[in-house]
Amino acid sequence: MTFITIAVFVILLILGIPISLVLGITTVVYFLINGQALLLESTPLRMFSGLENFGLLAIPLFMLMGEIMNEGGITTRLVNFAKLILGHFRGGLAYVTVVANMFLASILGSANAQAAMMSKVMVPQMEKEGYKREFAGAITLASSIIAPIIPPSMIFIIYGTLSSTSIGAMFMAGILPGILYGLAFMGMIAYMGYKHNFPKSERSSFKEIFQGILKTLPALLIPLIVVVGILRGIFTATESAAVACFLAIIIGLFVYRELDIKKFPKMLVNTVTNTATVTFLIIMANIFGWMIAFEQIPQLMADLILSFTESPWVFLLLVNVLLLIVGMLIDGIAALVILVPVLMPLVHALEIDPIHFGVIICINLTLGLLTPPVGTGLFIVSSMADIKFERLVKAVFPFIIVSVVVLFIITYIPDLVLFIPRFLGF
Repeated sequence: MTFITIAVFVILLILGIPISLVLGITTVVYFLINGQALLLESTPLRMFSGLENFGLLAIPLFMLMGEIMNEGGITTRLVNFAKLILGHFRGGLAYVTVVANMFLASILGSANAQAAMMSKVMVPQMEKEGYKREFAGAITLASSIIAPIIPPSMIFIIYGTLSSTSIGAMFMAGILPGILYGLAFMGMIAYMGYKHNFPKSERSSFKEIFQGILKTLPALLIPLIVVVGILRGIFTATESAAVACFLAIIIGLFVYRELDIKKFPKMLVNTVTNTATVTFLIIMANIFGWMIAFEQIPQLMADLILSFTESPWVFLLLVNVLLLIVGMLIDGIAALVILVPVLMPLVHALEIDPIHFGVIICINLTLGLLTPPVGTGLFIVSSMADIKFERLVKAVFPFIIVSVVVLFIITYIPDLVLFIPRFLGF
């Protein structure tokens, strides 16, 4: 890749051009200045071939499921149930935010969508009960990164598609890391709660808890049926998204009776818009990856890294540092689509389990949502909750430290990722 191509890429990023357009423009410039204009004739075919994968169909379906569950009152009941169970502890609403995010992770699968929704729901309520607004925003944002870890996960679907790894195995591999992140955040809340004397609410009665379980049970059945269906081989991970949409419609219409059919056009438009954004990025990244492969950059990178070390552990350390930096500068999905084709040859050469590596790279890039200057999660929560950006960054910093510690634990204890997939025979 020439210096001019790299300069074009960097300048477009600095100018704030959307990353999808940056990838496409850079590729076209490369072909033109390197006398490969004939390759532009094949570019449209390359663009659309990047979408010819059955696994990608799960993305719009899971997005639609999230829209249906939000409109059908399902997410509200999950949050209320978490409050019944944990509200009476010191810092109870902070615990509720984490647990509610873990519940919703099995529904939405998108950290940005979850951060936007939860910041509207939880931040005003936490401030009303005596929490600082920036802390409420910080815990809401931090716990939203659990969404892409606990299945179903959009970023796992994209990784599985790019690396030819089982999406079902990736889903199962995310369960223990997602729980570990939830426990780590709750540990930080416990420490901060007693240090700053966080408020707590009254303990719920047994009757209220029992009624809460009955109300929430239909909502919890959706992720349960999805996971069991995948494990039993009743349907694939992609087909499970369609099943989940159907169940969400039935529960929203006939159980909770809050889903309004008149809102379906709006939900479908939102789904199409969000899907178009993701798929256009995948298309552009696909031709960018084609350019990278044409320049043999994966092979060059493999030779460079292997000249430094042949240890998988050192390689994973270098990759974690690289990805943490990349995640600060580039959107997670874009970085994933660019880097997976580059790094996978090294993963295979060093005999690293692709499922383990997939969880590492997906979590790592998701942490970019919490880190400036390009952390989209920071901008979303700052805007939705009306918190100054600088104050939110300062408040979320302890959770970034915890997140990185958990990331390295997962990196160097592979069984935390691989136990469930291996136990289930993936």
